[in-house]
Amino acid sequence: MREKLKALAELQKVDLEVASLRKAADVHPRQISELERELGVARNGIEAERTRVADLEKQKALLEQNITDEKDKVKKWEARLSDQRSTREYSALAREIDIAKKGILTQSEALTEKVKELGQAREGIKGKEAEYATKQQGLSGRMTDLRGKLGESESQVKGLEGRRAEVAANVDANLLRRYEVIRKKKLPAMVGVVAGTCQGCNMNLPPQMYNMLRTSLGTDVCPSCNRIIFAVEALNEPKDTAEK
Repeated sequence: MREKLKALAELQKVDLEVASLRKAADVHPRQISELERELGVARNGIEAERTRVADLEKQKALLEQNITDEKDKVKKWEARLSDQRSTREYSALAREIDIAKKGILTQSEALTEKVKELGQAREGIKGKEAEYATKQQGLSGRMTDLRGKLGESESQVKGLEGRRAEVAANVDANLLRRYEVIRKKKLPAMVGVVAGTCQGCNMNLPPQMYNMLRTSLGTDVCPSCNRIIFAVEALNEPKDTAEK
C-alpha cells in the first residue's frame, strides 16, 4: 500500500506544480488586457481630438462662407445705393448695409478666434500623438515580456502534463479514479492525517478511523472535506529498510 500512496503522492506533486504555474500565469493575460486597455484609452483620446478638429474646421469653413456671402450682399447693395429714388429708400438700404458690415465684423472676429482654437487643437493632437507613441513603445515592451512569460509558463505546463501521464500510469487504477473525481473540485485531493487531524480541513477524525488508518497504512475519505486521507506514517520507510 505504501507504494500506491507514494505513486499517488508523486502524481499530486505534479498536479500541484501545474496548478501553481497556471495560477501564476493567469495574471499575465489580465495584465496584458489592462495594458491594451490603457493604449486604447490613449488612442480614443487622439480620435476625440481629431473629431474636434474636424468639427472646428467645419465651423471655420461655415464662417468663411457666411462672411463671403455677406460681403457679396454688401457689394450688391452698395451698387444699388445710387439707384435709390428717395431719401427714405436710400437711408433704409444704407442701414441694411451698415448692419451687414457689423455682422461681417462680428463674424470675422469669431473666425479669428476659431482659427486660433483650431491651431491649438491641432497642436494638441500632435502632443497626444507624441505621448501615445512614447506610451506605446513602453507598453509594447511590457506586453512582449508578459507574452514571453505566458508562453514560458504554458511550455512548462505542457512538459509537466507529459510527466503527469507517466506518473499516473503507476498509480493504482481505483485510487486514481477516486483521486481524479476529488481533484476536479479541490487540490490537494489527498492529505495526510497528523495526530488524528486532517491536514486538509484541520478537523479531527473519529478515533476509530484514525486508528484504522495507522494500522492498515491505507486510505480513507475525510468525513469533513471528502479528501483522500492517509496516516503520514504510511509514507515513512520501514525502520529495517532505513537501517540498511
